Amino acid sequence: MARPAADQAAALLLRPQLRPGRLTDIPDSKVGQLLAILDRSGLPQQLEEILKGRPGPPGVRPRTVLAGLMLAAYYTNRATIADAWRILHFRLQPAARAWLNIPQDRPATARERIAASRRLYRGMNRITTALDPARCDRRRRLPQADADAFAALWEEPTGRQARARLQQMANQLVLVPVQLAKQRGYLHRWRGDVGVDTTSIPVLADPDSERSGTASVEITAGWHFSGGADEGIFGYSATLLVAAHARRHSNEEKPKQPTPYPQLCLGLVLDTPGFRTGPNAITVLTQLAELQTPVGTCAADRAYTGCAPANFQIPIRRLGYQLALDYKVEDRGIQGSWKGALLVDGSLACPHMPIALATATRDADDKTVRLRSDELKEAIAQRQPHFLKLKEGADARGTVRLQCPATGPSPSVNCARRDRLRPNRPRHGGPPPTVITLADARARASHPAARPTVQLPDTEWADPPPKDELPEVCGKSAISVPADAAGDLKTAKFRQDTHYLGAAWDRTYKPIRSHNEGINGRLKNGNIDIGNPKHRPAPGQVTQTLLIAIMVTIGNLDILETWLDQRTGAPLRDNAFDADAEFESVPSPTKDDPPETTGRPPPVTE
Repeated sequence: MARPAADQAAALLLRPQLRPGRLTDIPDSKVGQLLAILDRSGLPQQLEEILKGRPGPPGVRPRTVLAGLMLAAYYTNRATIADAWRILHFRLQPAARAWLNIPQDRPATARERIAASRRLYRGMNRITTALDPARCDRRRRLPQADADAFAALWEEPTGRQARARLQQMANQLVLVPVQLAKQRGYLHRWRGDVGVDTTSIPVLADPDSERSGTASVEITAGWHFSGGADEGIFGYSATLLVAAHARRHSNEEKPKQPTPYPQLCLGLVLDTPGFRTGPNAITVLTQLAELQTPVGTCAADRAYTGCAPANFQIPIRRLGYQLALDYKVEDRGIQGSWKGALLVDGSLACPHMPIALATATRDADDKTVRLRSDELKEAIAQRQPHFLKLKEGADARGTVRLQCPATGPSPSVNCARRDRLRPNRPRHGGPPPTVITLADARARASHPAARPTVQLPDTEWADPPPKDELPEVCGKSAISVPADAAGDLKTAKFRQDTHYLGAAWDRTYKPIRSHNEGINGRLKNGNIDIGNPKHRPAPGQVTQTLLIAIMVTIGNLDILETWLDQRTGAPLRDNAFDADAEFESVPSPTKDDPPETTGRPPPVTE
């Protein structure tokens, strides 16, 4: 029986329609560029393998569906099937249609348009169904118990495996522009510093309802709370990794020219807010390491400092990264000890650091730390000589060796205990000089009178204890600090490689964190707005992950195009991702560029 005319007309209004006045042909070169990105990621081939042998009509092939979504994100800033349908059937030239197996004739009637759109929707549905470990009806709200049962499937072994596969496939797409930048030499002046952060990804669906006892359509979504916010945002959390760099000098001004490398997004993971914060960061860093990029310092906010060490701090050190961290109010000050050395705000220090200096930040609130008083600045500066010095950098397992600040050719403190146990041998014969050149800053700083003296207990002067009764840091030439601190939770969790609130920490942590905010602004406040749920309305964690990955990939492409245009005046050619494309010339450096070496500089003594 035929549908009533009124119902049929209403249904047609809900289907994709032509937009008069907005039809322009997309050049084949741009379609070829986005197809090259897609093919280099390997997603179409993997999806074809996953879908092989599945029942039901094939619909549109995964390569065509994903290419349509990428074209929609590039030209309309939205990743929707409706926009992809319009582009694929009305804006492609004959050659591009042949590449994507799109009929050469545009659908002319309403029936043809509906059939074409259904095939595209069906193609996307087959992809998400194959990747979703807990497929359920997302056209209606399920009873809370049923939704919880479906959500629990994500935590089963098969669900965790499906999540890991989905995250890997999303990152494969995001990293294609990064691979191009590395191959072309655009990242050769990047020293390997990265910033990791989570940002909210709102969804259109309403949250769970206690009144009706029904769950949200987004069964795995949750409430994302940004730092300092009292109200949460319902949706997902996206872990984003950005290429960044620290400042070399405290008084270094912001460069007037573009950065010497494109600050690309280096990884993406979409997950339920509050779950797997640390492991998601390790996931993107591990996948980035497969590109053999340099490793430097990783800066992370307090959400990552609060992670269990086995989930973040330990694996990140074993990947070769140094850490720059921030702390909550209750975690500041003396945090623990390791082999007798005090752990003070993430740095191991002399056991006899003055207590006033060690507790200078105890109970200090965020405003006090951010707007430091002269008294706090002076205490932070006076701490520096008491911190242990780096003797050997991290090995393949992330273990470093630190030594007493009173030892070595350039001691920073005077210590009678150290002189008794392991006296320093003078490098030159004869008595020490009694006259120094006051105009020589190095000579003044190296003179014992310019160094603070460790205050030992009064009993030690009359009855010096034997070596085996003293802290290990005092009696040995150096102590080893493994990445896991041999199970010492506080040391493994809070230790970092720059002295908290010191000049080096300010030059490292603050710029990298600002780069995190920069990539968030670029991806959420620009043309590609991943924070607008209307730009990616399709529900489900699998669908949202794929759509966000497509939008971030287009965002990376936009960053690369903008950087090349500002740096050289030459646009990114549409054939840049082809295997046989010629290399563009590497932009020439400027005096504001970071040094060419990718190795770590020597430790800074503050």
